[in-house]
Amino acid sequence: MISSVRNTFKNFIFWLNCARLYTLPITVLSWIVIFIYALKHNGNAILGIVALVGISLVHMATNLIDDYFDYKVLVKNEECQNQTKGFKCAYLKNNLVTINDLRNTIIRFLACAGVIGVFLFFASGKDVIYLAIIGLLIAVSYPKLSQNGLGEIAVIIAYGPLLFEGVYYVMCKTFSIDVLILSFACALFTNTILYTHMLMDFDADKTSHKKTLCLLLRTKSNALNFILVFYITGFLTIGWLGIKTNNYAYFLPWLTLPMIIDLYNALKNYNNDKNNMPQLHFWHHPIDNWDKIKETSDAPFYFRFLYSRNISTLFMLLTCIAILLA
Repeated sequence: MISSVRNTFKNFIFWLNCARLYTLPITVLSWIVIFIYALKHNGNAILGIVALVGISLVHMATNLIDDYFDYKVLVKNEECQNQTKGFKCAYLKNNLVTINDLRNTIIRFLACAGVIGVFLFFASGKDVIYLAIIGLLIAVSYPKLSQNGLGEIAVIIAYGPLLFEGVYYVMCKTFSIDVLILSFACALFTNTILYTHMLMDFDADKTSHKKTLCLLLRTKSNALNFILVFYITGFLTIGWLGIKTNNYAYFLPWLTLPMIIDLYNALKNYNNDKNNMPQLHFWHHPIDNWDKIKETSDAPFYFRFLYSRNISTLFMLLTCIAILLA
């Protein structure tokens, strides 16, 4: 009995790692922003926490779905395998599980999220069903969308209006224009994490014949410059909310601007040389498992990816402070 429980727990942890549990913090941070906002408007904290569990399950299921379709491309294209980072679909490439095991796990994750959705439907109202359907459609279709230049739109919708209005509705049983504005500001910054990844995967995605937004922009230089569109629009949106609500603390997230300029230069150097490794400073941290990663060929990639995450994290935390100061 004890052995069975132990094996089940190990299997659970294994799949959490496969589902890239390390990517959850940005989802949690997005949730914290709207959770704090909803609490300021007398929202139900318990229902907000339950919603986070469901959101997290869908997030991890989406990561696994992305691996499911990417692996099918990788096994058919040796050149694409060589271009792709070593950790991509590693658990499948190393034969730790089968593609059928992956499919079954995706179903389990989504089924658990569905149970939570039913609970929230009875607790908060019928609009939960519509929100859940939109979330499921985005999760299932994300790989296809990302391969046709629409991945960024899917992320902005999922991490913006869907997450923010969804959590706010569950907690407060209503929707809000101000929440909508707030959602776009935060989602644009969240999207830059994905976009940074795709920018550095430019060559691999081109080899696998994906049609990401970066590739639709034709050159690495154009793709690099476009990341500024997301950042600038995010700044303008959060600033607009500050003016609209007379809460000028919403300009605090603009303090991330120097870090964005630093990241832009780092990405520009990466476009010219994938082995380029910038000198680390205190504002680049935290960088997970850096002592191990810095010894690998993936270090330049991983540094920039996690730095973009850290910038978005700081943006969210400053936004939380702005909400609390309202």
